[in-house]
Amino acid sequence: MSAARPVLNVYAECGKNVSATVPLPAVFKAPIRPDIVNFVHTNMAKNKRQPYAVSDKAGEQTSAESWGTGRAVARIPRVNGSGTHRAGQAAFGNMCRGGRMFAPTKTWRKWHVKTNLNQKRFATASALAASALPSLVMARGHRVEKIEEVPLVIDDSVEKVAKTKDAVALLKAVNAYADVVKVSNSRKLRAGKGKLRNRRHRQRRGPLVIYNEDNGIVKAFRNLPGLELVNVRRLNLLQLAPGGHLGRFIIWTKGAISLLDELYGTYETPATLKKDYVLPAHIMTNPDVNRLINSDEIQSVVRPAGNKVQKRPFTQKKNPLKNQGVMNRLNPYAQVLRRAEIIASEKRAAGKVTKVQKKGTSGAASKKFLETLNSA
Repeated sequence: MSAARPVLNVYAECGKNVSATVPLPAVFKAPIRPDIVNFVHTNMAKNKRQPYAVSDKAGEQTSAESWGTGRAVARIPRVNGSGTHRAGQAAFGNMCRGGRMFAPTKTWRKWHVKTNLNQKRFATASALAASALPSLVMARGHRVEKIEEVPLVIDDSVEKVAKTKDAVALLKAVNAYADVVKVSNSRKLRAGKGKLRNRRHRQRRGPLVIYNEDNGIVKAFRNLPGLELVNVRRLNLLQLAPGGHLGRFIIWTKGAISLLDELYGTYETPATLKKDYVLPAHIMTNPDVNRLINSDEIQSVVRPAGNKVQKRPFTQKKNPLKNQGVMNRLNPYAQVLRRAEIIASEKRAAGKVTKVQKKGTSGAASKKFLETLNSA
């Protein structure tokens, strides 16, 4: 991206004229890591939860005690009294109707999760880099088909806008108001109990306006549906990648985008507004693996590809009693035995070998044996 577009155009409030250019900040060249962004977003989102717990008394506001042994019932505590269905029913246990839950929840649960500072900065840099790719911004659902370029940079005079009607006119001039209309049309009633808990409606996210100095811009833009504002010094991953999804549509002011190199540094110089911070390095400097493999430098030193051999799966079962090759692998001497058996059968078939009678296997008794037997 940096090779194709070394500078960004800065548009005037009218939206058409290019008032200046700014060099592309190095943070937009950072590696885009959805796994790190999702991990950090999950942890950071847990830090705004409100503690909840069941009542300490829930399920235990009854007088019940066990009947003990000898009455052919379980020893669970049972409600005292008579004359009502409740009397004699089991109580207190988590397996009982009207009993307390197992391990009742407490408000002093560990709600917050600490995330490594360098991981949070890595995720923020990845989210900023993803916001400069139109394909990712459009894939997230933002209406950016008609804007001039991404990222969209507007002159610093927009920071002095104080009226919402002027803010709407500005967004229409730069063709970014369609994203606000999308948010307005998406407003729906929430399904579930959240309707009763001050979360009655839900809607999409719109553009994120990042400014350098608030000279009225916050008051002008804050009432537009789905549109959020943040100071460039306080960038938040929950706003840069809502839901852990990369590609937020960001509208920058010139002063804000010019400050990014001081905040995050470049690949040659470290950041000046952060202590000992350098941008994360890419695992591969050129991710086009096909181009690398097919390059002359690599193809000249690798051996040529051989014939493709389709190996059978190692799980294929063969019977060694029927397959001589498998038998030879299991018992190498089986080949010798088999060869001797074949030669012997061929000789018998040719009449060269007669069956030799084993010595001492004659059926007739010897003469000496018969004389000894009869003399007794």
